[in-house]
Amino acid sequence: MLRYILRRIFLMIFVVLGVSFVVFFVINLAPGDVLSKIAPEDATLEEVEALRVELGLDRPIMFRYLDYMKGFVKGDLGKSYITGDDVFKTYMAKLPATLKLAFASIFVSILISIPLGIMAAKNRGSWKDNVSMVAALLGLSMPNFWLGLLLILLFSLKLGWFPTGGAIGFKSLILPAITVGTGLAALLTRTVRSSMLEVIRQDYLRTARAKGVKEKIVINKHAFKNALIPTITIAGTQLTRVLGGAVITETIFAWPGVGRLILDAVYSRDVTMITGCIILKSITISIILLIVDLLYAAVDPRIRAQFAKGGK
Repeated sequence: MLRYILRRIFLMIFVVLGVSFVVFFVINLAPGDVLSKIAPEDATLEEVEALRVELGLDRPIMFRYLDYMKGFVKGDLGKSYITGDDVFKTYMAKLPATLKLAFASIFVSILISIPLGIMAAKNRGSWKDNVSMVAALLGLSMPNFWLGLLLILLFSLKLGWFPTGGAIGFKSLILPAITVGTGLAALLTRTVRSSMLEVIRQDYLRTARAKGVKEKIVINKHAFKNALIPTITIAGTQLTRVLGGAVITETIFAWPGVGRLILDAVYSRDVTMITGCIILKSITISIILLIVDLLYAAVDPRIRAQFAKGGK
């Protein structure tokens, strides 16, 4: 297993290189530049060009990229052109808020999807199955921004139960988590249902029933455990999506996370901030996916055996 982990970490290097290259070049090719944001309104053309030279923006893009990566190798992700703040420190300051939202959203998703998916599989073709699938379809169809606005109107403005935005305590986390989590639950519910249907009529479950094992234990202990791998896959993938930044939800609820940080940097053409944040986001996502792969081994002995052979 150690060999497998080391190999994944080695491959992460190429992921970071590829992501940084694409982001750096795409942002630099986009119309406008950061000088329009930081130069004084009354600055002359000569002053703007002098500022461009000072920031090194007059150099060819390939040289600027190589200089940036030299700093990255040394642990320096640069400083924001707009605020002058260190990119790594800024990202790490925003990351806890994104982690809170991500894990809270996954918790909401699991809380909704697993009971619904199991119920739908147990009652295939019945009204319970149909209701569960309609609920999942509604979750897939409902845009996050629309659901978030509805929740704000009802629970914040009308009932006054929760704040309209910001990160000022546990209450401020509930509505954003529900907004993101319900959308994630839709896909996860269908995955749980499909996985359960594949195992629920297996011979070993019939044997357990014939031995007098209670149906609740057959479903929850034996069937669901064998249906966990696809569920873990989808849940892990969804977690990486939210860790990448639920930009729309963070904007609606004024949530101070990584998604809003990157969006603001894009608007400002802050190349250093954008590149650094996306590199760090890529590393975070790669680590999460590695953890998900290792969780497979915890629930499936066959995968543990593969890891023991070096992941082949």
